[in-house]
Amino acid sequence: MQRDLHKLRNIGIIAHIDAGKTTVTERMLFLSGAKHRVGEVDKGTTDTDSDPEEQERGITIYAACVTFPWKDVTINLLDTPGHVDFTAEVERCLRVLDGAVVVFSAREGVEAQSETVWRQADKYKVPRVAFINKLDREGADFEAVFGEISKRLAAHPVAIQIPVGQGPQHVKDPFRGIIDLIEMKMLTFGGDRQSREVKAEEIPADQRERADEWRSAMLEKLYDYSNELMELALQEEQIPTELIRQVLRKATVGLQVQPVMCGSALHGIGVQPVLDAVQYYLPSPLDVPPVEGRAVEQNKDGSAKIEQRKPSPEEPFCGLVFKVLPAKTGDIHWIRVYSGVLKQNSRVLNSGKNFKENVSQLWIIHATKREEQIDSVQAGDIVGAIGPRQSITGDTLCDPKAPLLLETIQFPETVISAAVEPESTADRKKLGEVLEMLKRQDPTFRAHENEETGQTIISGMGELHLEVVQHRLQRDFNLNVRVHRPRVSYKETVNARAEAVGKCNRQIGGQTLFAEVKVRVAPLHEDQACRVSTNWFVEDSVKQNAIQLVLSALKEAAEGGGLKGCPLWSCALELLEMPFPDPLPGEVALRIAAADAFTKALQSAGVTVLEPIMRLEVTTPEEHLGDVINDLQQRRATINSTESRGGMTVLEAEAPLSAMFGYSAAVRSLSQGRASFSMEPLKYGPAPPDVQAGFI
Repeated sequence: MQRDLHKLRNIGIIAHIDAGKTTVTERMLFLSGAKHRVGEVDKGTTDTDSDPEEQERGITIYAACVTFPWKDVTINLLDTPGHVDFTAEVERCLRVLDGAVVVFSAREGVEAQSETVWRQADKYKVPRVAFINKLDREGADFEAVFGEISKRLAAHPVAIQIPVGQGPQHVKDPFRGIIDLIEMKMLTFGGDRQSREVKAEEIPADQRERADEWRSAMLEKLYDYSNELMELALQEEQIPTELIRQVLRKATVGLQVQPVMCGSALHGIGVQPVLDAVQYYLPSPLDVPPVEGRAVEQNKDGSAKIEQRKPSPEEPFCGLVFKVLPAKTGDIHWIRVYSGVLKQNSRVLNSGKNFKENVSQLWIIHATKREEQIDSVQAGDIVGAIGPRQSITGDTLCDPKAPLLLETIQFPETVISAAVEPESTADRKKLGEVLEMLKRQDPTFRAHENEETGQTIISGMGELHLEVVQHRLQRDFNLNVRVHRPRVSYKETVNARAEAVGKCNRQIGGQTLFAEVKVRVAPLHEDQACRVSTNWFVEDSVKQNAIQLVLSALKEAAEGGGLKGCPLWSCALELLEMPFPDPLPGEVALRIAAADAFTKALQSAGVTVLEPIMRLEVTTPEEHLGDVINDLQQRRATINSTESRGGMTVLEAEAPLSAMFGYSAAVRSLSQGRASFSMEPLKYGPAPPDVQAGFI
């Protein structure tokens, strides 16, 4: 399948939960002609929320991919979740996308998860446009949200539209249309939800002055990016619409500005201009820099050799697996093709793990289902592949004759765990198989068996995450399981810098095993898993293999747990030296010595148990503020700020996860159901003394 790369857009819809992402996606599909009726989230009739759990809860849980035409371009669109428990879906989509539409609620404004997804887009250097949605709601405030985008996100928004009126029909000046500041026209839309009608009219006299002010502000920001634009303005000449769009496109693709639009997706107002903005301002695969990867061969000094691949069918094939959907007929691997051509019935190399995979079928994906089988796919596109057996999210697939390793996708650590037990012995084996399948699908889901208790422990990003997993086990796989109360995933770190020498000097099977390893452990300020490394390099390949074996043993020890039995965090473990007697120590001796050095170093440094601290944002009516604050303080929360937003008070706080179980019901009770909150992992901090004492 061949597409003109200039006319291809790979975009994502990202936002805080309930900002209206799925409704925007649904409206786009309808307007493009890809479907005949607009589905509704509340009725469970949307294309992208096809999972029963999504339809039941009215939220997006799994990223869905849809492809549709709009005027001169073809759009590959990924609809992503807004709930923080499913942030991995956003992370992996932004890793492979060229552009994004960020949706904000005109009433709630920039919320906690809005900031998270914006930071993720910054991290992957994704150009974006913004859409202020829900302007027909009570309390909608376009100007306030526009200001928040600039202030809270450190962004550079440029309004290319303004609303005419705000709020529902019963208010004095209801939302009834938008003014296009580029063409200086007022756009009105058919009142029927199933209408595709849009009318461009002259701007009413009572709106003209306001429109001129906003247009001047828009042009003022664009002068910095075009001398031609500035010269025309100084000469007081007419500025061509096409020139404004060219300057906007260049600045948007260059991550210098973010065009801002407005509307109400539920009522079909303002979505056509968003699709036009995707065409005009977001990049094609040819507009983004060539993808960079690490070549298999190294430079002469031993450093990694970096190679670039252009988005061209003439280059060797290279692609990244960014999602795996397990299926009985064969897992579907979602692949972003960065270069070359991928064909059906071909063999590709998994360069990170050095094994070959078969690609037996290629499919265009609609939502999470296969729609149309194709023979081949070219650079710049997204495809579903059936055939690979061992590749997982973040793996690079490439031409075996031209190996290249792309940067993988990093996912946050799990913060919550629970024990899960099957009701019958017969279900135990099936449970293990299903959990392995779920791990392939979700990189932030973990499952392992506790050696001491024999229990199966599942871990995830939050209570909702584990609840969804439990429901899937019961509904999709007919497994009767008991899930125990969730518990926090603790970590431990070292208190000081320390060095230690570990030894192995044993008689096993009539053979003397001897090895010696010296390590150093030190605390780090970064909030990350224990970093295991060495600056020691020897040219002898056999000795180098021994060094790598010790590093592997130290890494396993750090992940397996320190003195308190928790994985090491925010510290560095460095291999300093080890003697090489003749003959060289065997694997068993090296592992014993490494484990001994690890334990001695921790004992010398001393350790502290860490607990996950969450970033919390609570939106509550003023009359319930005192009760909400009092409850948070009892939960060991630290209130960082309070501000008024849209007639409500917004609290920002930090709170330990262990004290936040059941908070959803508590905050609803305190506020008579009127308060809402969002919570996301922030950092790890020292656990209180009673928790520290609970670890042996």
